[in-house]
Amino acid sequence: MAFTLYRLVQPARRAAVVGFAVATMLWPVLASPAMARGPDGIADVAESVIDAVVNISTKQTVAVQGGQMPELPPGSPMEKFLEDLLKNRRGPNGSPGPDAPSRRVNSLGSGFIIDPSGLVVTNNHVIADADEVTVILNDGTNLKAEIVGRDKKVDLALLRVKSDAPLKAVKFGDSDKLRLGEWVIAIGNPFSLGGTVTAGIVSARNRDINSGPYDNYIQTDAAINRGNSGGPLFNLNGEVIGVNTAIISPSGGSIGIGFAVPSKIVVGVIDQLKQFGETRRGWLGVRIQPVTPEIADSLNIKPVRGALIAGLDDKGPAKPAGIEAGDVVVSFDGHEVKDMRDLPRIVADTPVGKDVPVVIVRDGKEQTKTVKVARLEDSDKQAAAATKKDDPSSDDKGSVKKTLGLELANLNDELRKRFGIQNKIKGVVITSVDANSPAAEKNLTAGNVIVSVQQQPVTTAADLQARIEKLKKEGKKNAVFLLSNANGDTTFVALNLQ
Repeated sequence: MAFTLYRLVQPARRAAVVGFAVATMLWPVLASPAMARGPDGIADVAESVIDAVVNISTKQTVAVQGGQMPELPPGSPMEKFLEDLLKNRRGPNGSPGPDAPSRRVNSLGSGFIIDPSGLVVTNNHVIADADEVTVILNDGTNLKAEIVGRDKKVDLALLRVKSDAPLKAVKFGDSDKLRLGEWVIAIGNPFSLGGTVTAGIVSARNRDINSGPYDNYIQTDAAINRGNSGGPLFNLNGEVIGVNTAIISPSGGSIGIGFAVPSKIVVGVIDQLKQFGETRRGWLGVRIQPVTPEIADSLNIKPVRGALIAGLDDKGPAKPAGIEAGDVVVSFDGHEVKDMRDLPRIVADTPVGKDVPVVIVRDGKEQTKTVKVARLEDSDKQAAAATKKDDPSSDDKGSVKKTLGLELANLNDELRKRFGIQNKIKGVVITSVDANSPAAEKNLTAGNVIVSVQQQPVTTAADLQARIEKLKKEGKKNAVFLLSNANGDTTFVALNLQ
């Protein structure tokens, strides 16, 4: 069954089949009042914070696509009239024209007040493209809202409203202190039913749901439904420890898997939105990929950890700091980099302009480089996972083809033209890949250029051939290849040499 990520979250339901004998023995426990009602503090927390939780109502004007010409008899006197009318309602390429009809679209979400002066937090997708945003308090009061700032990458937005009286506000807690199984409370506007309270537990932390470069969600089974987006997730101290944002569901219905942006991330983003009206993230200027067990073995990294540098931006701060492709970042500014996903989040949270120590592993040894963190602009590439005439100089009968299933050739003008390879790229071009080879399993294709083997540059097919033979004699089971595509984007691949 296919599952879809929904920004409008859904509730959890559970079903269990219990044998009669087991059910009889467990009945006093299962039916105890304490378990039926959950922790005693839920009612007290809900009562103390519910006035700070708001509904978010938005309105947007959407142009209605122009209609089709009705079928008319050829030469009908109405034909030209209708043609001219629809032309004014349709713009270029069939898009709505200046006279096209439009309609108002309303949507509802949730939010919460973080300052008595009127600062409100919600999801960016709740207010995206809205012409009007209204904050509705728990007592029904409607307040017109202005957008202070928004951050699409973590789906947060900050609003401001004006009220004659101070507003009830809530405080953020520390999401890093959450434990699995800890009780949490969601309050919001599900299905337009404002002020709804539900409770559940923390199912998991640090979830990556592939929604953005900084995914680090809290997973909960608290009932979160359509309209809860942007609402708060509370701990039993009445502190906001997350912003309810998405669910995973096969059809939009509930299967009990909801996700909230942790308060640790929210606080940093909101502080920047208050100060600048935008987020200002740190930037390292590298392309990264995971350190697989094969790559770790080849680079002598124990235990398996870190983020592998697959390439560098010439304008980024990493290159002048001495960081190179093939280095593995294991620590950034004192924060351990356990896997690839950690590095973008840590760098993004680092103040722009700060000089930070970066610990890398190169040739099996740790080194420390100092990098001045730059600012990530929207136009910059983010650090992310990477994701038939042969040249006579190639040796089709060598160990490369036998071991790896590759046919190679020295780069020349003809091959550059055939595969569209840029002139700046140096190395040995792959002209053919055996479909049943280890190389094919790692998605190597004709036109890829092998830039280096085990961090040693190769410029000819003979060089590469000799390098492979040497590694095999040294007893190496795997070797790390740096590959470049035709545009110069690089990635590391570990191939088995046995």
